[in-house]
Amino acid sequence: MTQEELFKKLIAHCKEYGFIFPSSEIYDGLSAVYDYGQLGVELKNNIKTYWWDSMTKLHDNIVGIDAAIFMHPKVWEASGHVGAFNDPLIDNKDSKKRYRADVLIEDWIAKQDEKIEKECTKAAKRFGESFNKEMFLQTNGRVLEIAAKRDAVNKRMADALNANDLVELRQIILDCEIVCPISGSRNWTEVRQFNLMFSTQMGSVAEGANTVYLRPETAQGIFVNFLNVQKTGRMKIPFGIAQIGKAFRNEIVARQFIFRMRELNRWRCSSLCVPARR
Repeated sequence: MTQEELFKKLIAHCKEYGFIFPSSEIYDGLSAVYDYGQLGVELKNNIKTYWWDSMTKLHDNIVGIDAAIFMHPKVWEASGHVGAFNDPLIDNKDSKKRYRADVLIEDWIAKQDEKIEKECTKAAKRFGESFNKEMFLQTNGRVLEIAAKRDAVNKRMADALNANDLVELRQIILDCEIVCPISGSRNWTEVRQFNLMFSTQMGSVAEGANTVYLRPETAQGIFVNFLNVQKTGRMKIPFGIAQIGKAFRNEIVARQFIFRMRELNRWRCSSLCVPARR
């Protein structure tokens, strides 16, 4: 049984026994959004209670808070989420589907690994018990060629992501002749950045509303309450703040079941301290 087949069985088991359901399933569901069933919510609450007690009740210098989901937009500007919390996206003009450019390249790299594994499988059948896989990987010309091309593309992608070079990301997709999984064509748009935060309007009327964000993580609520907790709790530095709460990320390529969701539970315990004064 492959890893993918095992994963599908796990997902089916979670639904069949009341642990996790696809959200809004009777209306065809909502991608990467899940509801916890009658057993799932009990399991989650037990884990949550165990984690919370182990963090806040077994340590004298760790306390808990429950910060709001909405925060002032300047918080996310200061943390870099407004300017840098992005994914590189590319569209296929024929299928009208949108993809993360780096995921397309990673999938291509994975296929090169599969090619190498197939070469090893064929060689193992040919040579039988005398087959030495490690030696084969180091000496076979076909395998070395595939591996070299894979490593070169992997380095190009890493360099492009570090430099935020969107033109280079698209060029890698073209050079590798990566096709759209739906249309099978290579009719790609330019790569552009897409912010992963959900935004909404806060205000009584649309004209006077301010743009606010649903928090993409819970740590900022801990950091901005640092002084409040320290003063009211008479905490000595260093100390920790724990929090469990909802976070929201507008994932474009949402997969891996509950491991990559748009609405997720974040469990965070951050240690807080200040540098020593000289």
